[in-house]
Amino acid sequence: MIVVICLTFYLFYPNKFAPQEIAIFLREFHGSIWLVYLAMSALRGITLLPSTPLVIAGAIIFPDQLFWVFVVSITGITLSSTMIYYFSEFLGFDEFFENKNPALSEKLKRNLERPLGFLFVAGWAFFPIVPTDLVCYLAGTIRMSFIKFIAAILVGESILCYFYIFLGGSLINKLW
Repeated sequence: MIVVICLTFYLFYPNKFAPQEIAIFLREFHGSIWLVYLAMSALRGITLLPSTPLVIAGAIIFPDQLFWVFVVSITGITLSSTMIYYFSEFLGFDEFFENKNPALSEKLKRNLERPLGFLFVAGWAFFPIVPTDLVCYLAGTIRMSFIKFIAAILVGESILCYFYIFLGGSLINKLW
């Protein structure tokens, strides 16, 4: 229900999810802003909302603490990806796909377990146009090795967040 409400709000008011709007919202939590930022980073995956606006908002709010924005963003993304990975199993997606098409499920698992599977997940996490949450569900559904999965997510998202925070954040702060 929460996911549906959040997605509906996102569809009708996408401007509320712009980095500047998120930055304004986060500034309201003066003392506990880092905890709120971490919680939002970790829980946003459950709602399938993209992490990009939140990462950029962190760079806008904390222009002098970009290293910590990076650390907190990656921590939140890691927590979020982990929840989604296990959430797919909790929802029974893994059993559904294994029962519906066991051959395809096994083929996907074999392919994601190979070195190219690691690169596929890392590339997906790095590519900003596709939602990383989808590959998290896929990896959880086919029970890809969690260590390989989370390492690939960390590689792809770290590169992307670096660009967003240290290059994009600096550019936005100069223009804003």
